[in-house]
Amino acid sequence: MDITGLEAGDLVGMLSRKEIGAQELMRATLERIAATNGAVNAIVELRDEDTLMKEARAADNAASRGALFGLPMAVKDLANVAGLATSQGSPLFAGQVAQTDDLHVARMRAAGAIFIGKTNTPEFGLGSHTFNPVHGVTLNPYDPGRSCGGSSGGAAVALACGMLSLADGSDMMGSLRNPAGWCNVYGMRPSWSLVPSEPRADTFLHQLSTNGPMARSPRDMARLLAVMAGPDPRQPHGAAAPDLGDIRPKAKDARIGWLGDWGGAWPFEAGILDLSEEALRVFEGLGATVEPVQPPFSRDALWQSWVTLRHWAVSANLTPLLESGRLKPEAVWEVEQGQRLSALDVHKASVIRSGWFAAAARVFDHYDALALPTAQVWPFPADWTYPKEIAGQQMDSYHRWMEVVVPASLAGLPAVAVPAGFGENCLPMGIQLIGRRGDDARLLELAQAYHEATLWPTRRPPVPS
Repeated sequence: MDITGLEAGDLVGMLSRKEIGAQELMRATLERIAATNGAVNAIVELRDEDTLMKEARAADNAASRGALFGLPMAVKDLANVAGLATSQGSPLFAGQVAQTDDLHVARMRAAGAIFIGKTNTPEFGLGSHTFNPVHGVTLNPYDPGRSCGGSSGGAAVALACGMLSLADGSDMMGSLRNPAGWCNVYGMRPSWSLVPSEPRADTFLHQLSTNGPMARSPRDMARLLAVMAGPDPRQPHGAAAPDLGDIRPKAKDARIGWLGDWGGAWPFEAGILDLSEEALRVFEGLGATVEPVQPPFSRDALWQSWVTLRHWAVSANLTPLLESGRLKPEAVWEVEQGQRLSALDVHKASVIRSGWFAAAARVFDHYDALALPTAQVWPFPADWTYPKEIAGQQMDSYHRWMEVVVPASLAGLPAVAVPAGFGENCLPMGIQLIGRRGDDARLLELAQAYHEATLWPTRRPPVPS
């Protein structure tokens, strides 16, 4: 039996019952990494084998066994793991070893995870294509000539290749959703503030990015989310973790609103909408109702609010590094745009965001979830920086091609990316299930029902004729 292909919940159960040992799992994991990582470059900063085996032996002898007991895990290289370098994909930080764990990492460690290394990410997590000058490019496991997405691209690829059973990631603009869709796994952006960020610098104003889980099943994502979630007394925002202990499949009588291309406002490459609608028919087969929904808000207003607030947030973070002259052009652009904003500009953008949140709440009076694709293009060539056009429509920024993820991000809504299968090009794609703020458990139940009906992460694309 290849234990690296098992779900995390099954592995924890087997470890707890001593049907396998942490040493056996660690050895199998390292062998899997040795066999597959060289072709895709998903895991970076891999720790020494002898040290990892020593920590696995200690786990086998431990009395306390938490929710992640004995699981080898690698952390996205934007977060600190004590004793490991945190490069953030930037030469400015390459080789700088973290002295302490970030908050969600400390929670995972306390739950029994064994950290084996980091997962690759774009420089400072900017852009949905995982490449950087420190660790190079991470490649799609279904076509190594193409992008795996990002910014949690290394995590998604490691899951798809069986190098990890669980992974953390972060999501400002689809970074847990796009790579999940492009790698045939699951990713979840939780309700904003459910998983607290680091209690440093400003903790009141910037409500865009969040950490979250990735896995090969929604039930496994619930396991990791339960560990990561919960308020931090040092921060003003925070939500109590929902009951995620026993996520059961539940799709019957659910109502799903299909937003498609936002009333024709967003361009898509051919085949993506058709494949998404095919995936939604699975929910209908499970007893759910799927209906098309007209755009509940202006596309232009959403985008204007989004880019203003994103410029503001990124600029606040990276302005001190601008004079280094070593930021990539997209980062420089974000910083310079943010520096031009006035307080009133930010206020106006926040007013639009507030209007969108209220409009979405009205839609959720009628639906349990809203559905959208996870991306507007198929995985593109890995040597591109980003797509410059979609279906003949020119993209006016490095991230405009990911506009489809903005509605959930802007309003801080929970969204689960589920695999939609494979297109005629044999490339994977996903759909987002977006819920009302706080409906994280309900979305996971809906996604778990879909997972049990499809088992997409265990399947490969059809062989072209």
